[in-house]
Amino acid sequence: MPVIEVTDLVKNYGDVEAVRGVSFSVEAGEVFAVLGPNGAGKSTIVEILEGHRSKSSGAVSVLGHDPGLAERSYRERIGIVLQDPAVEGQLTVEEVINVYGSMYPRRRKTGDLIELVGLEEKTHARIKTLSGGQKRRLELALGIVGDPELIFLDEPTTGFDPSARRQAWSIIDNLTSLGKTVLLTTHYMDEAQHLADRVAVIADGRIVATGTPETLGGRDTARTVITFHLDLQTVEGFPVAEMARLDSGLVTVKSDNPTRDLHLITGWALDHDVELAGLKVARPSLEDVYLELTGGDNHV
Repeated sequence: MPVIEVTDLVKNYGDVEAVRGVSFSVEAGEVFAVLGPNGAGKSTIVEILEGHRSKSSGAVSVLGHDPGLAERSYRERIGIVLQDPAVEGQLTVEEVINVYGSMYPRRRKTGDLIELVGLEEKTHARIKTLSGGQKRRLELALGIVGDPELIFLDEPTTGFDPSARRQAWSIIDNLTSLGKTVLLTTHYMDEAQHLADRVAVIADGRIVATGTPETLGGRDTARTVITFHLDLQTVEGFPVAEMARLDSGLVTVKSDNPTRDLHLITGWALDHDVELAGLKVARPSLEDVYLELTGGDNHV
């Protein structure tokens, strides 16, 4: 049985339909990423799954419960990591974890959590003295202090520098190694690529694609794009001319068989003593697919 199962979910705000018949499922032990532009409906969907917002229609099951009706015993099984929770700045890292942990009948040890999120040197530091990245790691510790089965991560690395983001990814990888199920929202394509087993792209209240990062939107079967610059205005005898486009000296070839076509192109260049300046070979990136699916809006 899926940990999360959503069928024909609809959420209306007056005459505005924010979520329009969304359906998806998340399996146990899976990392499921939700991507979408601002206003696409992803935050509304996650809030419904967390039990913080009611649905207008459709069916939602989280750990076998309707989150809108679930009691405390259910809520003890989930962990929520918010973007900016209110934490008392005068408490130390150890103290605030102990306070949060006291609310759960089953909890992870404070020392283990501090080690998991890499805050050993800040155990006795007051919250107000922590950097932004350190506070974010503490927030992650607070979200999992009750040893939840399912964890919701809302933009877990927003505001992190590249090094801190990599550290956070390692922490999330550790969670999955413990058998936790994770649903995260993110606007970083590389984050979804690294962390997610599957990705759902939401646009205008609908899921427009679901799949692994490698196959999303047909990415695995998309044609490879070969590009390079030529000084020539015409390309005499070019071996794959029927697939090529020449625009201001930039040649673009979309290929279903890049190994063969590269061999032909480079062989032609050697025979004609032609330099293939700036030669690049690429499949569509996850970001390319995302922008195409969401109409080119790169603001998530």
